[in-house]
Amino acid sequence: MHNEALVQLGAVIVLGIGAQWLAWRLNLPAILLLLLAGLDAGPGAERLGIGRLIDPNALLGETLGPVISLSVAVILFEGGLSLRLADLRASGRVIGSLVTIGAALTWAIGAVSARLLLGLSWPLAILLGAMLVVTGPTVIGPLLRHVRPSGGIGPILMWEGIVIDPIGAVLAVLVFEVISSAGGPGVGLSVLAWGALSTAVIGSAIGLAGARGLIWVLGRFWVPDYLHNPVALMVVVASFVASNLLREESGLLTVTVMGLILANQRSVSIRHIAEFKESLTVLLVSVLFVVLAARLSPEQIAAAGPGSVLFTLALILLARPMAVLASTIGSGLGWPERLFLMSMAPRGIVAAAVASVFALRLREEEMAGADLLVPAAFTAIIGTVIVYGLASGPVARRLGLTGGRLGYLIAGANPIGLAIARALREEQIPVLLVDTRTDRLDSADHDGIPTLHGSILSPFLHERIDPGRIGRLLALTPNEEVNSLAALHFAGLFGRDRVYQLTPEPHGSARSPSNPDTGPEPDVSSSLSTQLDAAGSPEAGRSVALELHGRVLFGPGMTYKHLESLLYAGATVERLCLAPDSDTDAQADPSAQPVAASVADAKASSIASPTPPSSGTEAEADQQRAADREGDPDTEDVPPHDPLAAFRARYGPEAVPLLLVEDDGDVVPVTAASLADARTPRAIIGLAPPSWRREAASNEGARGQEAGN
Repeated sequence: MHNEALVQLGAVIVLGIGAQWLAWRLNLPAILLLLLAGLDAGPGAERLGIGRLIDPNALLGETLGPVISLSVAVILFEGGLSLRLADLRASGRVIGSLVTIGAALTWAIGAVSARLLLGLSWPLAILLGAMLVVTGPTVIGPLLRHVRPSGGIGPILMWEGIVIDPIGAVLAVLVFEVISSAGGPGVGLSVLAWGALSTAVIGSAIGLAGARGLIWVLGRFWVPDYLHNPVALMVVVASFVASNLLREESGLLTVTVMGLILANQRSVSIRHIAEFKESLTVLLVSVLFVVLAARLSPEQIAAAGPGSVLFTLALILLARPMAVLASTIGSGLGWPERLFLMSMAPRGIVAAAVASVFALRLREEEMAGADLLVPAAFTAIIGTVIVYGLASGPVARRLGLTGGRLGYLIAGANPIGLAIARALREEQIPVLLVDTRTDRLDSADHDGIPTLHGSILSPFLHERIDPGRIGRLLALTPNEEVNSLAALHFAGLFGRDRVYQLTPEPHGSARSPSNPDTGPEPDVSSSLSTQLDAAGSPEAGRSVALELHGRVLFGPGMTYKHLESLLYAGATVERLCLAPDSDTDAQADPSAQPVAASVADAKASSIASPTPPSSGTEAEADQQRAADREGDPDTEDVPPHDPLAAFRARYGPEAVPLLLVEDDGDVVPVTAASLADARTPRAIIGLAPPSWRREAASNEGARGQEAGN
C-alpha cells in the first residue's frame, strides 16, 4: 500500500511537470496536455483494463476536497500579486463591467444553454452556468505570454480572470444554498443578497487584515529572510481558512484581496514572495489538473456527448460575444480590441475544482442529473482551451494587436546603444531606448527611435512598457552593476533567457574620474587579441556575482571599453548577408551605406570623437592590419556553418559580430548560446573596423586601374 501511494504521488508530479515542459516546447496551452495526461492516467488506463495509474479518491480520500480548496487559494493569491491598480485608470470601467454585467450575461446564457442542450433541470442548469462564469489566470496568463497583445488588452484580461474567479465561486455557493433550501423565490433572493453581502464584507476584511499584518511584520524585520516565504504562505492559508469558517468560499475573495494589497504597497519588497508563489502555483496547477482529470470515470466521459459539445459552443459563440458587447458600450475600445476580448475566455482550474466539489455534494443529496455536471464542465474547459488557445494568436495577428517580432528595451543611449538601436530599427524590430540623460536621447529622437527619459531601474518603467512589442532587454551601460541590476529587474517580466548585458570589464578597470558615467577612457590602440588575453587572465572577473548577471553579450573581451574604442576609431555597423535575400544584397557591398555611417552618427552628442591619428600612423596601422588579416586563420577555409568566422573573414579579425538575423526575420544578439546554435542565420550585423572600408576602397581602385590598363 505504501509503495502504491508513493508511485501515484510520483506519477502525479512527473506527469504534471512533464506536461508543462512539453507544452512549452510544443508551444501549446499547458492545461490541454495536463488534462490529457490526467485522463490517460485515470479513466484511460482503466478503460484499457490495466487499472488506474492514478486514483485520486483512493490516494487522498476525504482530504481531496480540502487539498483542492487550499491549492486554489494559493493560485488566486499569486494571481492577485500580479494585479496593478494603475491598470484601472485606463481600463477600470471595462474591467468592472466584465465582472458584473458580463458575468451576469454569461451566467444567464450558460444556464439557458444547459437547460436546452443538456436537458438539466433548472436548478442544476443555473448552478452549472454559475460555475462556468469564471475564466481563470492559470490559462489566460500563459496564453497572453504567447500572444503578447499590444495596448491595454492584456491587463484587462488578467484583471477579469483573477477577479471573476472568487465571484464565480461565491456565486456557485450561493446558488447551491438556494437549491438546498426548501423556501420559495423570496427566500432564494434573500439568501443570494445576504450571502453576497456577508461574503464581500468578511472576505475583504480578513484579506485586508492579513495583508496589513504581513506588511507590518515584514517591515519591522520580525521575520528572518529565510522565513519570508513560509510565513507568507502561513498567513495566506490561515486567512483563507478563517474566512471560510465564517462564510463558505469567502476565502477565495480573501486571498485575492491580500494579493492585490501586497502588490500595490510600497512599504516592503515582496518580489521574492511573488517569485516563490509563482513557482508554487505552477506546481499546484500541474498537480490539480492531473488529479481532477484522473478522477473522472469512463461513464462520466461517455456522458459528455454531443450536447456537451453544443453547450461549449454556445459559451464560445454566444455568451462571450454578448458579454463583451454589453460590457464595452461607450468604453472607447475599438472593434479590434473588442473582437480580441471576445476570442479569449478559457475556463481554468477554478471551474474544474468547483464542479468537482459540488458534484460530490449533489451526489450525496441524490439529486438527479448531478453526474452530468462534471462531464459538462470538463468538456467546456477542454473545448474553450482548445479553441481559444489555437485561435487567439491568429486572431490577434489578423486584428493587428500583436507586435509581431519581439522588440528590445535598450539601457543606455551611448554610442553602442545607439548603433545597435539603429541596426534593429533597420530590421523592423521594435526598440525602446532608456537613459537618464536627455542630451543622449536627443540623437535617438532625431533618428525616430522611441526613447524614454529615466532610470532603467525605475519601478514605474514596467507600466510604460507595451508587452505586445517589447520583450527583451539589452543592458549596454558602462556600469556593470547597473547592467546586472537591470537584468535582475526585468528577468521576472521578460524571462531570464531574454535579458542580456555587456561583458564585464576585467578587475582593475576604473571609470573615468572626470566622468564616471562614461566608463574608462577608450584605448584605441588596444587590439582584440589583447582584450581577449585580459579577459582570460586570472585577474579578469566580475564585480557582481554570476547569479545576478544576465546573459553575456558578444563573447569574451567584448566589453564596453573595447566596443567604444572601436567606434571612436571609426568602426561602422555592417550587415553581411549569408543567405539569398533580395533586399540585402546591396548591404554587403563596400560602397553601400552602412547602418551607422560613422562614429559621429553612432554616438550621442555628449561623446567627443578622439583625435584622429596622423596619416603616417594610420597608413602603418592599415598595413599591419592587412598583414594580420592575410595570416589570420579565420580568413582561410572558413566553414560554411561558422557565420561568425565568415563575418570576420569579410571584415577583418577585429570585426565584432553583434546581431544574428534569423530566417523568420527575427534578430537575436550574439551570445555563447547563439554561437553554439548550428543553424545558419540569414545575415549578421556587427562592427567593422575602419580599415576594412579603406582597404575595400583601395582594392576597388586597384581593380579599376587594372581594368583601365
